[in-house]
Amino acid sequence: MSDKLNYSTEVAILGAGPVGLTIANYLSKQGVKVTVIEQLDSLIDYPRAIGIDDEALRTIQSLGLVNQVLPHTTPNHAMRFLTPKGRCFADIQPLTREFGFSRRNAFIQPQVDNVLLQGLSQYDKTQVLFSRHLVEFKQDAKGVTLNIQNKAGEQETVQAQYLIACDGGNSIVRRTLNIGFDGKTAPNQWIVIDIENDPLATPHIYLCCDPVRPYVSAALPHGIRRFEFMVMPGETQEELSKPENIAKLLSKVLPNAENIEVIRQRVYTHNARIADKFRVDRILLAGDAAHIMPVWQGQGYNSGMRDAFNLAWKMALVIQGKATPDLLDSYQIERKDHAKAMIDLSVMAGHVLAPPKKWQGFVRDGIAYALNYIKPIKQYLLEMRFKPMPKYHDGALLADGKKESPVGKMFIQPHVKLESGETVLLDDVIGNDFAIIAWGVDPQWGISDATMQVWKKLGVKFIQVIPEVQFGNEKRKQFDGVITIGDIGTDIRSWFGKTSESVVILRPDRFVAALAIPQTLDHVSQQLFKKLHVK
Repeated sequence: MSDKLNYSTEVAILGAGPVGLTIANYLSKQGVKVTVIEQLDSLIDYPRAIGIDDEALRTIQSLGLVNQVLPHTTPNHAMRFLTPKGRCFADIQPLTREFGFSRRNAFIQPQVDNVLLQGLSQYDKTQVLFSRHLVEFKQDAKGVTLNIQNKAGEQETVQAQYLIACDGGNSIVRRTLNIGFDGKTAPNQWIVIDIENDPLATPHIYLCCDPVRPYVSAALPHGIRRFEFMVMPGETQEELSKPENIAKLLSKVLPNAENIEVIRQRVYTHNARIADKFRVDRILLAGDAAHIMPVWQGQGYNSGMRDAFNLAWKMALVIQGKATPDLLDSYQIERKDHAKAMIDLSVMAGHVLAPPKKWQGFVRDGIAYALNYIKPIKQYLLEMRFKPMPKYHDGALLADGKKESPVGKMFIQPHVKLESGETVLLDDVIGNDFAIIAWGVDPQWGISDATMQVWKKLGVKFIQVIPEVQFGNEKRKQFDGVITIGDIGTDIRSWFGKTSESVVILRPDRFVAALAIPQTLDHVSQQLFKKLHVK
């Protein structure tokens, strides 16, 4: 067999969807040799996700690609639930930016996926193999071997230290490993219709709880409109896709269904399922291969991106020899419960849109009408406080057991001022490293030489935060190896004001790994190294 048909890599990624491409970009940026294997000839362009959240954009920011992605988004995209008579009973439009970006954004997924794919072209060690069919795979103590077949029918072999399966809800890897995928498939299908030159041109997304045929109307970037209609019993994709039937569906929402430019349509099924386990030795599941959920909160895509950020930095440390493979166990420990919470929220939202029983719709409308006049509840919906934010209670962190502790939660990302006077987002200061951030003092104070050596091996930024007005003080003490940033307003000071500690240790995925004060930082660091399985 010729050399070109044998590939040796450090991490093989099966599936060139957003999760696989995100992990590939992150690992490549960290110097890891990556091979992406995709069965299709090119990226998928049919209707899929239309909502990207602030956490996902923060993940893309870590890849250095967010400025290429933002032009394909519509920020502050409100989600409005309508009664059959068209009255809005739930308006979800959070306007806060805790993590540096709008919390809800519409987007065009194929365009963003293409940005992720093009991002890989800058890495010489990274390969993307399209038109490859996975024939079989096996793993042993040294790595994973994948036998694949190219379009010419030639057999190829990929040797990797690890395999990350991002091969979708019907994952061949998950099924071959006999990993359970428990959950339910919704009894109703839905048809998606994407239209060019939006004939309505109203902003935001509307979910109409019509008892006859519920539907969704969503404004997307670049003048595209998406409609989604529930498929009734007995209707088939073939029948519904006929131009006259598409026109009949659209007549429900448009005064004139003629002269519209349908880009594509597709019938799909809602599933709510989660894998029993996300790791089997050297093989890990991510994205839809690990969990799938209904679309109603736009969290399928975003949950997959959370998987990507959580897993990628850990895999990088393992491949680089900085941590033992035991660190990878924390991926399931941290991600599985939150993925299940997002599935439950999505299922509940689906029941609000299309209740399983007709009488439940009447109850919903009555309750919604009353709740709309109770200000705290209206605010709760408006600010999207019902969305369960990830909080990890165990894994690669030092949980302190306090109910309101920020440990295990994502750290805020405000704009900060640099000594040069430039204003940037916090993550642009940190890069893809750990960060030790101290309020007002030297973040290196009290760290022993031995601890410092470990931190420098892991890759860390030491950051001192001061009120921005203090940059003008000529007598201000400066510390070698420390980046000083100015707190614009009081975002960071307010964050520290809610804790009894003044030093925070952030993981590369921006989650709080531990809290300390200068006098306890060395001991806390040593404890955290054990949880990180540092070599």
